[in-house]
Amino acid sequence: MKTYKVGLIRVLTTEDEELLQLHGKLIESYFPMFQVVSRCIPDQPEGIHDDETFAVGVPKVVNLAVELWKEGCQAIIISCAGDPGVPEARQAVPIPVIGAGSSTAALSLFFGSHPAVLGITEDVPSGYKRIFGDRIVDNAKGAGVENVLDLMTDRGYEATMKAAAAQKEMGADVIALSCTGMSSIRIAPSIEKTVGIPVLDPVLCEGLLTLFELLRRENMED
Repeated sequence: MKTYKVGLIRVLTTEDEELLQLHGKLIESYFPMFQVVSRCIPDQPEGIHDDETFAVGVPKVVNLAVELWKEGCQAIIISCAGDPGVPEARQAVPIPVIGAGSSTAALSLFFGSHPAVLGITEDVPSGYKRIFGDRIVDNAKGAGVENVLDLMTDRGYEATMKAAAAQKEMGADVIALSCTGMSSIRIAPSIEKTVGIPVLDPVLCEGLLTLFELLRRENMED
């Protein structure tokens, strides 16, 4: 089996090796042809969560993308639903750069035309807005859910399920998760089984779009 070296960028600073490698290990389990090298941006332990941290973080993302390309990576994944630095990194390196948010939104439209966005914040990430436009049925988070740890409590889990069920009642025919942390706890299958409509996992989506783009470029070179 042909393999590909893929660089994965986490947009929060961590010294926890298990946390750093988590998304990469998920992607390797979904796509055995990938060998994932994971890195995190420096000096941002709270990640990228507002305009200020976005502005400071984007150059760091681009620098890491260049480093990973120089180390032989054949594609770059920016594993954040906000897609920070994706356009800028695409200008800086000649290999595919894939963001979690735009991947999830794009694949959601394969499954339905009335998408809802479900995450842990009040905001719809820019990639979702760009791709969904005015088709977004609802954007929500579970009542009382402020971070991924809340999703791991019975109360937060149930609140998220309730929010997803409400989105279906509003007419949503697909739910796009808008937090890669929700991928870390593999909540998408549970929501889908409970609610009964497709629920798109950002880490799975970013991996699939990365594979597609690598294969597409190979076909162009043949």
